Amino acid sequence: MSINQQLGYTPDHASPPGDLIQEYLDHLGISARELARRCGRSGKLMAEIAAGKAPIEPETALQLERVLDLPASVWIAMEAAYQLHKAREAETEALENSYEWATRFPLKELAERKLLTRQSGKSEQVRELLRFFGVGSVKACDERLGDLLAVDFRTSTTFKNDNLALSAWIRIGELRAASIETADYDRDAFLAALREIRELTLIPINDALPELERKCAAAGVAFVLEKPLPKIRVSGISRWLSPRKALIQQSLRHKSDDHFWFTFFHECAHILLHSRKEIFIDMAKGPGSADPKQEAEANVWAADFLVPTAAMRSFVLTFAGGEDEVRRFAKKQKIAPGIVVGQLQHNEVIGFAALNNLKVYYQWTDE
Repeated sequence: MSINQQLGYTPDHASPPGDLIQEYLDHLGISARELARRCGRSGKLMAEIAAGKAPIEPETALQLERVLDLPASVWIAMEAAYQLHKAREAETEALENSYEWATRFPLKELAERKLLTRQSGKSEQVRELLRFFGVGSVKACDERLGDLLAVDFRTSTTFKNDNLALSAWIRIGELRAASIETADYDRDAFLAALREIRELTLIPINDALPELERKCAAAGVAFVLEKPLPKIRVSGISRWLSPRKALIQQSLRHKSDDHFWFTFFHECAHILLHSRKEIFIDMAKGPGSADPKQEAEANVWAADFLVPTAAMRSFVLTFAGGEDEVRRFAKKQKIAPGIVVGQLQHNEVIGFAALNNLKVYYQWTDE
């Protein structure tokens, strides 16, 4: 790595190799045509090189090495630096024209999470956003956004969705997951881990999360809990990062324990039951497509895994609406009472305002 690369130095100018050739011509007192004759090239080509209108090709560099006694590598390096400078100037202009596009992303929030830096220059800010998404151009970024939104994610119609903010949140999950070491995915190991994770609903979330993450990773699934960005209503996504590594990412959008755990097991169901190439979307409006049957399958699987259907039906037959009844049933099922309440509400056994005091509500540390 050169000292310029180490220091992040980018020259704001670069001279074409033709300038140096012209200095040699002046020093030797010969014309471009004479130099061309000595090199065995056409006079027109050498005149264009000297004027910076034509590039120095490797063959020409070797000929100049012999005639002017300056290594071919120097000529090639000068040409490369000049061409790179011209490309950078052209790119800067193009990126400046894309600045308005970049401002549609939640730049402030991404900077606060130290995922990118705010830049004063328009082109520099667009470059920083492209770096965040891991792409080389605005066109490539637009294509990448389509890929990022083609995932399985649970959402709530209570919150307004912004697709650009959503794509940024999904990208954060990718970046976080990249630092999580996981074993190769093993379906049986994942199912075994989920049976152990189910009992984590009984302990405080801060104590449960490290164990949840560890158990998932040991089965080939990265778990990421990432605070939602403004204007998005996603609760969770599940996707495959590679054939051997899956990702479950949650936002804690609704901060109750029943919603958090149901979302988690819903995403687990998609990983267990459905194709790794499928796209599942549970939202009123948005990108992609969803098979309602698969969404229903994930809901049924998650509900039954948390509270066995037969046990819930039996409980509902004698349920009189009391808190103590819920607590005793939840204790027998080794599950948090709030999860039982959530299912009773969803099944319209009780109203959505009933027994919410049995739920646990989480809060981000910076709130």
